[in-house]
Amino acid sequence: MARETILVVEDEEDVLELLRYNLDKNGFTVLTAMTGEDAIDTAQSVKPNLILLDLMLPAVDGLEVCKMLKKESSTEHIPIIMVTAKGDEADIVTGLEIGADDYITKPFSPRVLIARVKAVLRRPIRSAVPDPAESPPLHLHGIEIDPGRRRVLVRGKPIELTSTEFGLLYFLASRPGWVFTRYQIVDAVHGTDYPVTDRSVDVQVVGLRKKLGSGGKFVETVRGVGYRFKDVD
Repeated sequence: MARETILVVEDEEDVLELLRYNLDKNGFTVLTAMTGEDAIDTAQSVKPNLILLDLMLPAVDGLEVCKMLKKESSTEHIPIIMVTAKGDEADIVTGLEIGADDYITKPFSPRVLIARVKAVLRRPIRSAVPDPAESPPLHLHGIEIDPGRRRVLVRGKPIELTSTEFGLLYFLASRPGWVFTRYQIVDAVHGTDYPVTDRSVDVQVVGLRKKLGSGGKFVETVRGVGYRFKDVD
């Protein structure tokens, strides 16, 4: 089986070597870049399976690299995990809004990093909310979400949701573990029975959790960023 290729973009040599060592030890082929310009050139020529992208880079920073790669059709599909300084919530939100798939903060545990890399690589590539008519029911944590019938069962018990609540739940559950900002959710969920705004997403989540009962805990808040549906262990 071919080894998956990870492009590590990091301008601190000790951190770069730590990332390279742990990724190589876990069976990945590792490419490196220490500047934003080199990262863009390498991504465009090699098309790695995933990019680990430090946001604090000289000249062209990580957010600009992410934005440029996500605008190009040849690289927009490549998953990007941002590596950020602890507490840079504004950068995390910005990165997720322009297309990054996940983030990890420094200092990080190598084991956690590898787990996050593997989790992102397992995710199917999707650019929009799946077409309910063409999608099979989802089964996660005892919750069944049937997009064709627009039906939700929690431990076998039917739950009545509004159109917007169903759209929000289906959007999050179809990508378990992914973190989405409120603005991303607004863009994806177009309910006809509620005026969806970034602030109303919070109201929708509260109502959704209440209706889901014991299943509501799987709709998780990521402080300072947004929401995600708990990944399957």
